[in-house]
Amino acid sequence: MSNHLLIIANSARMLAQAAQRAGFIPLVIDLYADVDTRQSARAWRQVHSLHQNDIAPAVDFFLNHYPIRQAVYGSGFEAFPESLPYLQQRLDLCGNAPETFANIIYKPYFFQVLAGLNIPYPASVFTAPDDPEGWLSKPLHGQGGIGIRLWRTEGGAPACYWQEQRSGIPHSVLFLADGRHAQVIGFNRQWTVAHGEDLFIFAGVINQTGLSDKQKSLIGRWLKGLVTAFNLKGLNSLDFIQDGGDLWVLEINPRPSASMQLYPGDLLACHISGQLSAQSWPVTQASAYQIIYAPCDLGIPTTMQWPENCMDVPPSGVICRTGQPICSIIAHHKTAQGVGEQLQYQQRAIFSQLHFI
Repeated sequence: MSNHLLIIANSARMLAQAAQRAGFIPLVIDLYADVDTRQSARAWRQVHSLHQNDIAPAVDFFLNHYPIRQAVYGSGFEAFPESLPYLQQRLDLCGNAPETFANIIYKPYFFQVLAGLNIPYPASVFTAPDDPEGWLSKPLHGQGGIGIRLWRTEGGAPACYWQEQRSGIPHSVLFLADGRHAQVIGFNRQWTVAHGEDLFIFAGVINQTGLSDKQKSLIGRWLKGLVTAFNLKGLNSLDFIQDGGDLWVLEINPRPSASMQLYPGDLLACHISGQLSAQSWPVTQASAYQIIYAPCDLGIPTTMQWPENCMDVPPSGVICRTGQPICSIIAHHKTAQGVGEQLQYQQRAIFSQLHFI
């Protein structure tokens, strides 16, 4: 049996490295073709988007040149869910089936399921509120917080829905699912950055939270109901807000998420098999992952020396436009404060070398 694995995502570096560690031969299709993605992959193809028309020539290339049977998809298909049935026709698709993915990202149905399971979520509507006060507009097919804005009644809105803004701390829980049961890998706290009108762009995640055991237990029960309702398989993550004792569910990411990098062990093998694991994931140290965004247009010099634990690295000479990701960094320490200090140090080391335009 071939151990070649096709990986398709907006950014495939995380999955390519995980595949390599698990003994697979990664073949990559993504939008960035970062330096470390190329180093991890046996071969790669860069595409403009994950639309079926864009990925089809790359898929054909790999099927014609390599003995591939399986594919793993990552971030980015929220905007192109119709590409997943196409991939399923060509390959054995690991993780959630295309119909599960479609049900999860179809917000009216998702909120209907939450209501049926008595899982709290912020008030959400699909016609614009008369009074914009306290409401956010969110893209129907959003990802990573891009396009989430304070609702303004003036001007036309893109395809979106409206959700009551809740104060609190954004969190996520990474979990495995087999269609019937959920296995929690870990709880995480997230943070965001603002760029222009987009106020909640995903910027980082740490495996440290202030959640109580009671809250974690409650979320575990929610997950069990959601796994059964949606027939979830493989690695998924649930995003939610915590404000004191109150919790509100925001969405499920029905694919491997960035937080899988915070936990040791072969999570990708579990994702591919669709089985739960006999392993547990005790948090023995604080680990965090952060995306570094360009505060203005800047260039990557040929003399760039990337700090240790720096990932998603662009080639020399690339211009990063305002608001675009430059790279990402990861840090480990005994304490959350120590992790924060490491992230700041790495960020300063990066910015001190860049060419600002």
